[in-house]
Amino acid sequence: GRAMLILLLSATVSLLGGLIFGYELGIISGALLQLQIDFHLSCFKQEILVSALLIGALLASLVGGILIDRHGRRRAILVSNLVLLVGSLILTLARSFIGLVIGRMTVGFAISVSSMACCIYVSEMVAAHQRGLLVSLYEAGITIGILLSYALNYIFADMDEGWRYMFGLAIAPTAMQFLSILFLPVNPVKLSSWDSDCQKGLIQLQNADNREVAKREPYKEKHYSFLDLFRTRDNMRRRTLVGLGLVLFQQFTGQPNVLGYASKIFHSVGFQSNSSAILASVGLGAIKVVATLVAMAFADKAGRRALLMAGCVVMAISVTTIGLTSRIAPLAVARDCKAAADPNVSHSLTQHPLTPVASQPAASPIPPALSAVKSEAGPGFAASRSLTKVFAGSQSREVVPDSSLTKKRGLVGQSEKETVESTGPPFTGAPWAEHTVLNWITLLSMMAFVSAFSIGFGPMTWLVLSEIYPAGIRGRAFAFCNSFNWAANLLISLSFLDLIDAIGFSWMFLLYGLMGVMAVIFIYLFVPETKGQSLEEIDQQFSRKR
Repeated sequence: GRAMLILLLSATVSLLGGLIFGYELGIISGALLQLQIDFHLSCFKQEILVSALLIGALLASLVGGILIDRHGRRRAILVSNLVLLVGSLILTLARSFIGLVIGRMTVGFAISVSSMACCIYVSEMVAAHQRGLLVSLYEAGITIGILLSYALNYIFADMDEGWRYMFGLAIAPTAMQFLSILFLPVNPVKLSSWDSDCQKGLIQLQNADNREVAKREPYKEKHYSFLDLFRTRDNMRRRTLVGLGLVLFQQFTGQPNVLGYASKIFHSVGFQSNSSAILASVGLGAIKVVATLVAMAFADKAGRRALLMAGCVVMAISVTTIGLTSRIAPLAVARDCKAAADPNVSHSLTQHPLTPVASQPAASPIPPALSAVKSEAGPGFAASRSLTKVFAGSQSREVVPDSSLTKKRGLVGQSEKETVESTGPPFTGAPWAEHTVLNWITLLSMMAFVSAFSIGFGPMTWLVLSEIYPAGIRGRAFAFCNSFNWAANLLISLSFLDLIDAIGFSWMFLLYGLMGVMAVIFIYLFVPETKGQSLEEIDQQFSRKR
């Protein structure tokens, strides 16, 4: 009975952690529409506001690992909940632009610490045969949180100061997670007894036979310094290679940018006006949820390695197909940002903060009503890429990050925006208007890409990261890899339009396809299968192998 209660509470903590992460990523898209009017935000200020979350998350990934290893996973989650409550209150009561930025940075810091601590805590709490399911639940929470943020953006869109409600509602799931974790053990059960201690040998709640064996052959907890991650001791250097390889390939296969073209692709197959943006965000968001549920179901059966490789193969084929079809039926790419001086314009995507107005080519004007919906889809959308939890992870921790980043340079925003723009009045004579079959192939390829990411890299990267490091350095190692995830996400997002200018849209996507093939080879050669093994067995397997 106690084990079942702990299992249910662990699942609740994992799901709520992901839901909060996804919600905070997605909610800024709708809130910006109102904030840019209420606070008269210029493009530059919107860019700062959107990227404040990212800056907070990056800071957290640099110091959060020490908090998680020194003070324990449970305490780190409780502290992140309190920080998130403070950040949400600052945002809800904000009266100035500075208050908004501080609030978003605080929230970014909290969700980044929470994302790392949740994955590690849950992986240590549950039995080996349930670990894949419960850690992947975090990624499912991110996708659900993003969809929930879209729904609330829509509900509060016309309400006066609706953004206060959007930011304030994050308090509810945060309080629920705080209460749930109060009933969980201070730390995963020790091998030799049921008493708690933050970092001693951690074992899952396995059956009595397993526990007896563990007691007879005690697992010796080792102490590591941060620099041990780069040394040959216990094969730590190889573990670091696996962790960094997964987070970097997760980003370099194009995940932060592919969805920036969603609205445009929906438009090109005939979904005109408002419906395009709504379908793009909600439709693809729903596909992500379903695909993540599939990954949860198979994580402990097919295994992490199989899902990662299968996902990469499908992603590589999908982006290669988009690259080839766009050579024949090109998608237009525009850079633009409109500041909020005039309320009509403001809707038009200010959220996509960024490029100086001078550099923009003239794009067709968007009626304010349309643009509102679009822009909602836009950033939220970006966020969904993130998923990344997106991190983005997500996690995503997917993650997390994209939305902010993207927007950060307007980038996706721009791309989205452009995307978005195309959603509005159809571009007459657009070169892709005649290629109906190719446009449908492009749309199906994008859906396949989203599904494959949500089955492979989305959840599996964070699951493997929470398993491959020894307990004594797990928090710092996870945080180290997570900081590269955020940095790579930012780099990919910021360089996207410049790369398109340099090599062209189709070559960009073909390059992503090549990275997908390299990712498959990397996973085949370096990433071990960890399904069904206790964390101690995985550690011993790594320590032995050269």
